[in-house]
Amino acid sequence: MDTAPKRILLIEPDETLRQTLAEQLAAQQSLCPFPAATGEEALANLALHGADGALLDATLAVDGLIPALRAGGLAGPLLLLLPAGMGLPAGADDHLAKPIRLGTLLARLKALLRRADALSAATAGEVLSIGPYRFLPAAKRLEAADGTRIRLTEKETQILDHLCRRGGTAPREDLLGAVWGYGAGIDTHTLETHIYRLRRKLAVGQPLLMRVDGGYRLAMEPVLA
Repeated sequence: MDTAPKRILLIEPDETLRQTLAEQLAAQQSLCPFPAATGEEALANLALHGADGALLDATLAVDGLIPALRAGGLAGPLLLLLPAGMGLPAGADDHLAKPIRLGTLLARLKALLRRADALSAATAGEVLSIGPYRFLPAAKRLEAADGTRIRLTEKETQILDHLCRRGGTAPREDLLGAVWGYGAGIDTHTLETHIYRLRRKLAVGQPLLMRVDGGYRLAMEPVLA
C-alpha cells in the first residue's frame, strides 16, 4: 500500500490564509502542501513535484488556470475556495465557500482523495461504453471513435461510473449519496450543475444523459466498431 503523503497544490493569493492553510495541511501526516500565490508558481510546482490534488482560490480560476493544471498533469481532485458572492467556475470537483472552516476543509479534501483512490483502484484498466464513447474511469476521460479525448472532472467521472454500475439509471438521492456522501450538505442544485456540464460534454446530436422521474438515465449502447 502506498503510504506516501498526498501532494497538494495550495494556490491562494492571500498570504495570511495561504500560510495558515499550508501549516494545517503540513500538520496532517497524510498531506504534503506546495503553496503558491499565483497560477504560474502553481504550474511550476506541478511540473517539479507532481500533485495528487489541489486547493485553488476561485478568483484565479477565471483566467483558465483549471485547464492549465489539468493539461500540466493534475488528474486528482480539485477543490475550489469560493469567495462570497462569486459564481462557481467550471472544471472543479468540489467547492467550499469562504471564510474557510479548517475542519470542514480537511474533511472534504481527504474524502475527495479517498474516493479518487478507490475509483482508481476499482476501475484500473476498465473501459465502459456510453453511447458512441469509450469511458475510461481511471483516466477520467471519454474517447470518441475519431480519437477525440474529453477530460472529465473527478465528480463527473464518479457520476458516470455510478450510473454505469446501476445499469444506466439512478435516483437523485442515490447519486448524491454515492458521489458526495450522505450528510455532506450538498443540495440537488449542485448535482444538476454537474449534470448540465456532463450533458454538454456528451452532446452528439442526441441526448445521452436524460432526466427521468426522480433521477437520471444514461444511454449505454455499445461502442460501434
